[in-house]
Amino acid sequence: MKDLLSRVVAGDKLTEKEAFDTMDQIMNGKATTGQMMSMLSVMRYRGETVEEMTGFVRAMRSNMTKMDVDDPTIVDTCGTGGDGASTFNISTAVSIVLASMRVKVAKHGNRKVSSRSGSADVLETLGVPIDTTPEQGARALAEKGMTFMFAPLYHKAMKHAGPARQELGFRTIFNLLGPMSNPANAKRQLIGIYDTNFAENMAETLKKLGSTHVLLATGRDGLDEITVTGRTDVVELKDGQISRFTVSPKDFGLPLGNLEDIRITKTEESAQMIKDVLYGSANQSAASIVTLNAAAGLYVAGKADDLHEGVKLVQDAINNGVTREYFEAIISERENRQYA
Repeated sequence: MKDLLSRVVAGDKLTEKEAFDTMDQIMNGKATTGQMMSMLSVMRYRGETVEEMTGFVRAMRSNMTKMDVDDPTIVDTCGTGGDGASTFNISTAVSIVLASMRVKVAKHGNRKVSSRSGSADVLETLGVPIDTTPEQGARALAEKGMTFMFAPLYHKAMKHAGPARQELGFRTIFNLLGPMSNPANAKRQLIGIYDTNFAENMAETLKKLGSTHVLLATGRDGLDEITVTGRTDVVELKDGQISRFTVSPKDFGLPLGNLEDIRITKTEESAQMIKDVLYGSANQSAASIVTLNAAAGLYVAGKADDLHEGVKLVQDAINNGVTREYFEAIISERENRQYA
């Protein structure tokens, strides 16, 4: 580790194998907090290469607990986080919408770190189980079309990196690696990313790792989502090809929204806003941002030919009560189990 760190500090870039070995040592507790802080800081300053990111992700995947599923249609909506916008849990709402529309969703997430409400926090508040075993999760995915993978249960080795990340206090390569380390090996993803400048490298990394269709979205207002306030930069990986484009709500006949309408201060507010979306009673901004991102999820899942078709399908699902009925079904089933 000392030799690799010296090379990184000197300006050298690691090969994929060297990056794998470095992360493997970190995941197995063989690097000190000081060494990790130095490496993370230097890499943040100079930027990480595709080879380094690929090696890091491979090592994280090799050290995580995996869900025993082999389904190329599984979708994940886990983003990088860190946009600091205090919005409700948009990607979690999107996951429920997608599952109601027969998309298999393996949602990867955690409790709140820098946000007002983490995906685990809001799902728990809504009554959706978050602490399931990999076996229970695989069964839920098969039977209900959706499972939540609580990051600390699947990435136990990450505890070794925790102190360094907390001490540094700024975003590091781990923010980018998390969404690329899905325990169900999801090859289709909608990834909200806090800085579009990282998107091409992430797409190249996911291409090397075998992903089939991924959208990486950054709102120009700073959201790590497809935003409703204006344009969103999107980088797409599809069938081995990487491209970049922008979208706006107006492209799909939706009015521009307001960030204040989707901000929350606590988990309970986020849970209520998600329910409002699912029940078709949300404010325009909340309804539109979930519709746009769920449309993107349908597109990467292969359930819509493009975002325009995806928007119409999502609107129909919400208006026809499909999302409400699905949500009530998964909640009532859990309640029945508790009182059986």
